[in-house]
Amino acid sequence: MSDRIAKIQRETSETSIALTLNIDGSGSCSVDSGIPFFDHMLNGFARHGLFDLNAKIRGDVEVDSHHTIEDTGIVLGETIKKALSDKAGIRRYGHVILPMDEALVLCAIDLSGRPYLQYDLTFTTDRIGDFDTEMVREFFYAISYSAGMNLHLRQLSGTNNHHIAECAFKAFAKALDMATTVDDRINGVLSTKGSL
Repeated sequence: MSDRIAKIQRETSETSIALTLNIDGSGSCSVDSGIPFFDHMLNGFARHGLFDLNAKIRGDVEVDSHHTIEDTGIVLGETIKKALSDKAGIRRYGHVILPMDEALVLCAIDLSGRPYLQYDLTFTTDRIGDFDTEMVREFFYAISYSAGMNLHLRQLSGTNNHHIAECAFKAFAKALDMATTVDDRINGVLSTKGSL
């Protein structure tokens, strides 16, 4: 199996992002977005998914966090798609119900090539540090559409906003790790159509 590593660079008038992702990593992460809580979430994603993530992210955070977080989601999704190439041999589906104290989040993924986000997380505050909680949905929407994945996130319990957000990022990581795992029993891609 060839290395499943990809690098994407995206430059706009609002953001500058260079991101490298190794699907078969060990959980190392180097990232600085200018939004400390977002960095914390990306570190959790890399560590718990056992992905190696290196990201240089610059955005107009003096305006707000929107462009930086959304564009990072776009680039991360594109990088996942590129690293998986034709998706030969992968399990395709991944799911987890992940606890973090009182919070419990379900994440299910289908790397089908068809983008869709079903999102059911509820936050009771507008911000966690310098991070706008409404950006959790925008981040995962951007990933699902740029990666071409069907992504479900459902909050089963939780009252602490930090816990709910972190639970979602870690659940996504674990489900993605499962979906991208190569299974020797799969010949080609796991689809009756012959492509994903």
